[in-house]
Amino acid sequence: MAFGFLKSIVEKFTGRPVNWDELEEALIRADLGVPLVLKIVDILQTRERAGQRVTERDIAEVTRNEIMALLPPASLPIRPLPDRPRVILIVGVNGTGKTTSTAKLAGFFKRNRHSVLLAAADTFRAAAIEQLGVWAERLGVEMIRGQYNADPAALCYDAYTAAAKTNTEFLLCDTAGRLHNRANLMAELGKIMRILARHDEKAPHEKLLVVDATTGSNAVAQAREFHAAIGLTGLIVTKLDGSGKGGVLVAIQNELGIPTRFIGTGEKLEDFAPFDRQTFAERVL
Repeated sequence: MAFGFLKSIVEKFTGRPVNWDELEEALIRADLGVPLVLKIVDILQTRERAGQRVTERDIAEVTRNEIMALLPPASLPIRPLPDRPRVILIVGVNGTGKTTSTAKLAGFFKRNRHSVLLAAADTFRAAAIEQLGVWAERLGVEMIRGQYNADPAALCYDAYTAAAKTNTEFLLCDTAGRLHNRANLMAELGKIMRILARHDEKAPHEKLLVVDATTGSNAVAQAREFHAAIGLTGLIVTKLDGSGKGGVLVAIQNELGIPTRFIGTGEKLEDFAPFDRQTFAERVL
């Protein structure tokens, strides 16, 4: 697991006076978001005006403290419901690792001795159905699939019926990757939610957006549009391994109040875990 997005910033100012324009630019490049960057710089400049020499250690300390203050103290666990399936709708744009993250989440629940049913609701991409099917077989979990180009809302409805009949604890619906600025594709998610609500007015109980840590401000734009369309309950942040990135999850939390629930740090099933604020803060350097 590697985040380390502050390492290059600290190294940049080691042994020399801080150039405030350079620092501001470096923090923005770390994807922390402009509001937080301005706050960090203001705190440091206040120290300098008070006669304190600002060093690389101050930059690291203040940035880490502000990140810690912003992120929720604990990731909310996703627990089964007592009398019906807990439905998790997994959304995102193409290329973020959405289908793989769906499978990894299923693996996480199974390792914790929960029953899982997968719904291959990305019906517009035959490869996605096949990919999730391979994962389902590998994990030893059931999967509901439909015909290519089938109605994803109807498939999710049928998957809920199957999950309820078998007393399955978690239903994970892998939806089609869609551009966040395409209104018709976003409206389709609304249809899936309305159809699921015929079974349970509170379903889907979780709406998780998969974002790629390396895409920076574009991930914030994605979160903004998906949140406006369906009301996200959390993020799955992928590609944190060796990317030197990760600040985007801080920016999304700061702007939209959407917590990171899980992180992906590699290709293996076990390279996936609930987000932990303390671990994240320790690894930003």
